[in-house]
Amino acid sequence: MDFMDIKKISELVNRKNFLIRFVGLLLGVTLLALVYNLFLLPNQLVTGGTSGLAIIFHELTGLNPQIFLYASSLLLLLVSYIFLGKSETMTTFIGSLLYPMMVSATVPLAEYLKLYLNFDSFLVLVLITGLLYGVANGIIYKAGFTTGGSDILMKIVNKYARVPEGRSMLYINSIIILVGAFTFGINKMIYSIIIVVLNSLLIDRILIGISSSKLFFIYTKETEAIREFIIKDFKSGVTMLDTKGGYREEHGYLLMCVVPTHDYYYFKESVLAIDKDAFFVINDCYEVRGGVKRTNLPFNS
Repeated sequence: MDFMDIKKISELVNRKNFLIRFVGLLLGVTLLALVYNLFLLPNQLVTGGTSGLAIIFHELTGLNPQIFLYASSLLLLLVSYIFLGKSETMTTFIGSLLYPMMVSATVPLAEYLKLYLNFDSFLVLVLITGLLYGVANGIIYKAGFTTGGSDILMKIVNKYARVPEGRSMLYINSIIILVGAFTFGINKMIYSIIIVVLNSLLIDRILIGISSSKLFFIYTKETEAIREFIIKDFKSGVTMLDTKGGYREEHGYLLMCVVPTHDYYYFKESVLAIDKDAFFVINDCYEVRGGVKRTNLPFNS
């Protein structure tokens, strides 16, 4: 493969399956806007971002949240263009404008659904909000987009203050949530944190999925016996990595093998039966592509 500069790679990635990804963005933003109008805004739940600030400003000044979202989105896009440049701004441009538009568009639907959504427990409402909020954001991120807002501030802090993106986002949203606590009380803050945690967990599950396999790294003196077991008996592929121990400086092989989760116990105990002193590390494995696996070997029944 010929060398490709990063700009060209970025353009290819952004163009790939754009129509399908845009439909995903549209679905995710619509659900996110509906969650905002149905649950977050009426119940004064501040989960960070410009949507959280809109709720706070609405309470303190009476300013229409939709107006705040439009104004803040346009302002942040301008700030992004100045401090991050054109290419970085374009990655958040669509989501930044689409989100306030969908918040306005879903108001009538939210008002209609409120007539049929009655919860005996506020905690149940919070849990449902967290689940739907996480699904919506997961769909948006899975499609390769963001809704701008605090994401833009996060990138600016990361670039100029040299603070990692994850920590930047944590600081920004924590400040907004704390302001929400002073405005609406500690109880509302606790409920908001529950929503944020559920949102984070669901985004991870949607982006990387649920672990369906385990990745085994095995160091053993019975390298050939375990390799033979994996290939002939377990009917799977295995990679042998040439290693050197850091303590005794002995040369050996580290065996790497992906094992379906339902075979975890059988595989681990079989390795220990061959070499009770085998050293291994086991990790969750969320995605496996290519290679030789039980599912694609010709002798697998």
